[in-house]
Amino acid sequence: MTTPPAQPARSFFDTFKLYLDRRLLRVYGLGLASGFPWAMIGSAMTAWLAEEGLSRSSIGFFGFIFVAYSINFLWSPLVDRVRLPVLGKLLGQRRSWIILMQCLVALCCWMIASVQPSESLSVAKTLAFALALAAATLDISIDAFRIDSLPEDDGGLMAAGSAMATSGWWTGFAGMGALPLLLVDLDGWGWSGVYQFMAILMLLLALVPLFSPEPKTLRETSQATSEQRYLSYFNQAGTGDGMLMTMAVMLLIAMSVWMIIGFPGLADSALELAYGLGAVMIAVLLVWLLRCLWQINHTVSLHPMDSVASGSHGLAAPMKNRVMTWVLVSFVEPLAEFFRRNGVSLALSILMFIFLFKIGEAFLGRMSIVFYKEVGFTNSDIAVYSKLVSWWVTIIFSLIGSVVTIHYGVLRGLFIGGLAMAASNLMFALLAFVGPSKGLLLSAVIVDGFTTAWSTVAFVAFLSMMCDRAFTASQYALMASIGTLGRTFLASYSGWMVDELAGNWALFFVVTALMVLPSLLLLYRIRHRLRALSEEF
Repeated sequence: MTTPPAQPARSFFDTFKLYLDRRLLRVYGLGLASGFPWAMIGSAMTAWLAEEGLSRSSIGFFGFIFVAYSINFLWSPLVDRVRLPVLGKLLGQRRSWIILMQCLVALCCWMIASVQPSESLSVAKTLAFALALAAATLDISIDAFRIDSLPEDDGGLMAAGSAMATSGWWTGFAGMGALPLLLVDLDGWGWSGVYQFMAILMLLLALVPLFSPEPKTLRETSQATSEQRYLSYFNQAGTGDGMLMTMAVMLLIAMSVWMIIGFPGLADSALELAYGLGAVMIAVLLVWLLRCLWQINHTVSLHPMDSVASGSHGLAAPMKNRVMTWVLVSFVEPLAEFFRRNGVSLALSILMFIFLFKIGEAFLGRMSIVFYKEVGFTNSDIAVYSKLVSWWVTIIFSLIGSVVTIHYGVLRGLFIGGLAMAASNLMFALLAFVGPSKGLLLSAVIVDGFTTAWSTVAFVAFLSMMCDRAFTASQYALMASIGTLGRTFLASYSGWMVDELAGNWALFFVVTALMVLPSLLLLYRIRHRLRALSEEF
């Protein structure tokens, strides 16, 4: 990614005018479709399972279906590289993937409506996981559309786009997500009817990408240049290295999936050793692959005109070379480009910070519905305060947070957001002491919505600006998935933690408040490098 030229600071009036841009309104509409599935398999599903009488631990571990959002980077290169038949030609690369995934989400949601979780929990988990896979792919497509639609050299507009995406996501998750909880308390509505209603809403949201223009980028040209570099290397050095790298990619993907889903097929006594060996193997394969690609990048020097002719050169190459090139450029080059552009030390520091930043917030979110019910709040109370109020608070403070981010930078926004997130969790500890006070619940929801919005806008803006337009979907999904891995995989033990604390909700929320501190220490340690990047933005 080239360094954009420095731009004069916008006035507050000019900053607010950004939000009248039609591209940002489309980003908001797509954010609705991105956030709504989280309600389908999150709050709505949790409330349904709680009413069916499932234990806290069962509900908590049910959250493992969100692991689809953690591993979507494994297939995100397909969104960058595979052109869907018929739909791809009619709608374009980004829009075709978005609309197809929205239809699959709606189909899974409709099928869940025919299942009774207490009697067929395994079937419900399977359908929910299929829905999560489609929704995770939908997220990849929407994020890539948003980033590709906005100017690469305008950090202010990118921050505004992050605010609109955040507002849209929360409208889909909290605003539209409140509808199931409100409807199920009405006479004549059951959870089956509610899920059918949500499926119809998702299909209606497909109208947004259908009537949006396809973003224009130089993605295919940049990818063709990378392909030509690999083909040139194979012609010079032979195909032996290429075969080894391709096999390593396949093994890396298979090992990652097997590890993340818990090594099915192995005995429980072997799991601890398997996780250790699996992590070492993945690390070794990644390091070796990146080293190989680094060597290729420095060995092969292409003339600028070579990339123009890459299409004809590629067609003339043997099929074996073309297959190896496609696999390597699709699945490894996005990561290699990220490390080359940022340097190894900064790249690793960024990825570790992303993993740690929102773990405490995720622990709170996973158990919040169960907490509300055990304290004594009704479904309607949860819908009004936790969903509707949080919805508007998040929208308002997302916009305010983006204005501050535009003027003062991403680094300060992340520091302020992280500290505020830790403080907001203590409000829920106070609520656990006091009991079902609607006034205190309102205060806690407002504070939590403010801190979430502020930190998320800075976080999303930073990730967006870190992407190269040739691999938007792959790189953004990689960074976002690392963050989601920390939030979903570890947070799945939230119910177990509450049980281990003997149901002491106040202590639970104090612990979650402390979870943000390691990420802030890491952010402080790398502040000089991140500040330099923020100034470029």
